Amino acid sequence: MIRIEDYPPGFEEDGRLRSAFMRELTLHVLNHPATAKVDGSKSAVSVPRTLIRYWHDPHEVPDDVAACLTSWDRLRSEGCQFRMFSDASAATYIGERYGPRHVKAFVRCRHPAMRCDYLRLCFVFAEGGLYVDADDVLLGDGWKTLFADDALKLQPLCYDIASAAMIPASRIWQGDLSTTDRIFYVNNDPLAAPAGHPVLQRALERATDKLLGDDPRPEIQSTTGPGNLTAALVAHARELVLADEPLDFVLLKDWDAIAETRWDLSYRGDARNWRNMDAVDSQH
Repeated sequence: MIRIEDYPPGFEEDGRLRSAFMRELTLHVLNHPATAKVDGSKSAVSVPRTLIRYWHDPHEVPDDVAACLTSWDRLRSEGCQFRMFSDASAATYIGERYGPRHVKAFVRCRHPAMRCDYLRLCFVFAEGGLYVDADDVLLGDGWKTLFADDALKLQPLCYDIASAAMIPASRIWQGDLSTTDRIFYVNNDPLAAPAGHPVLQRALERATDKLLGDDPRPEIQSTTGPGNLTAALVAHARELVLADEPLDFVLLKDWDAIAETRWDLSYRGDARNWRNMDAVDSQH
């Protein structure tokens, strides 16, 4: 049982408390699966069969990235629509859907990965669908479950600080995994949701406020990336638990069986990889 009294309003802005709540939430979902609203048969709303991807320059997609994108092509025959965005088309979409304030926030995103983070929030909140990163390769047919109901679907992750490595996905669900020197959070890849989901609304508003704030170089992960989405999720989950309402999201246990990330891609060795960009920035 999550001790709500340990997490006062606004706790999500404290990294330690955010991680601790995320750990408790994972165990709560594991031990109380019936509390998650996963049956979309009672709802007129569902996750649209739209696949959203992003690459900043459509004229310079590396061959190895193109191969990853192509692996998803068989979803077309399953009735999925494809939406591929670039920096230019994302700016146009955001301007048409949201207006000048959000366009200004998008322009302040200082790296393609950050702009991709922001676009996925804008699109999935507005229209719903499934976003996957351009370096994800489709494996089996488990993807169909992502569209099966009206729940938001997110992948839980855990980073072990001492070993500087990710905890295997299967270990995250084990009850003996402590929060000491570990960061529990959700990834923003994949991101599957119906239009208008309150977690995405909160994440988009938080990212927009931070991008338009006083920080001249807002950090990617906490501003638009997984840290931002985790903050929105745990704040929303706290409200649901406090009101004794069912969860309207699912923490995925089997994403690794649906798709895998290719880590040996050529762009990871240069500034197109946001981690390399932040390493350069930290030296100045």
